[in-house]
Amino acid sequence: MKKVLPLHPSALKKPSGYTHGFLVEGGRTLYIAGQTAASLGPIPSDDFVDQFDRALAAVLEVVKEAGGKPEDLMTFTIFVSSIDEYLASLKPLGERSPKRMGRHYPCMALLETSRFVNPRAKVEIQAVAVLDG
Repeated sequence: MKKVLPLHPSALKKPSGYTHGFLVEGGRTLYIAGQTAASLGPIPSDDFVDQFDRALAAVLEVVKEAGGKPEDLMTFTIFVSSIDEYLASLKPLGERSPKRMGRHYPCMALLETSRFVNPRAKVEIQAVAVLDG
């Protein structure tokens, strides 16, 4: 059985929408390749929030296939085509993400990239989860 302890050092700014760190004892580690909206088939929309939601859904499909749940996700590396578009979408993302993740907030890194393999993609999420042993 795994034991997960969220870490929020007092010396760091209080996180909002993410966790500074997790100390995990036990469990199995699952590495999840970068997922885009295209991971679920053709990208149906150029809407940033829709693409983020589909990429997250794809990540969660991999976790589910391994026998896990959203709370098992420890970290995300999120690649976006535009940080400005991400920042402009924070409110709708904040409304939609809990429908998939509940109140669990993994550690996160956000990077802007110039392009993805699929030219319609706007978001790619790579993740690591720790599942019960």
